[in-house]
Amino acid sequence: MQSLLTPEEYNPYYGIFIDKSESENIVQGLQQGKKKFIDFVNTIPNEKLTYAYEEDKWTIAEVIQHIIDTERIFSYRALRFARKDQTPLIGFDQDAYVPNSNANTFSIEDLIEDFESVRNSSITLYKRFTSEMLNQIGEASGSPMSARAAGYILSGHQNHHVEIIKERYL
Repeated sequence: MQSLLTPEEYNPYYGIFIDKSESENIVQGLQQGKKKFIDFVNTIPNEKLTYAYEEDKWTIAEVIQHIIDTERIFSYRALRFARKDQTPLIGFDQDAYVPNSNANTFSIEDLIEDFESVRNSSITLYKRFTSEMLNQIGEASGSPMSARAAGYILSGHQNHHVEIIKERYL
């Protein structure tokens, strides 16, 4: 998907996520990813939710909550950029979010409900963006980012972490 974007639309760090997005069409990718993610999370045994594969690594519940929190943040960024808000946005400390999320107290059903709510909101947001809005570029974490790059990142970020859960946790 990186070939769909110009280098000015995102920090190269995000290329790994952009390449793992579901579809060239952001809305379709978010819709397809929603179903795949919910189906995947439903296969995780309850007793595995609080499992971490090493000391000081996140649990599966924390990884899922991280996906949800990141989606909220990147959707907000996309909204700001699409509305031509040129205020530079600071980054966020994912390592501070995770232990303060209480993710390990949530059931699979709670996590799915939260994910589904956030994803539905992202889908609605992206359905309303025009091509001009999608191409608007703002600044986040000291780098440029377009609203459309944020959409590809949402989809690919989820897929990136599903791969990690499959490889290291299950």
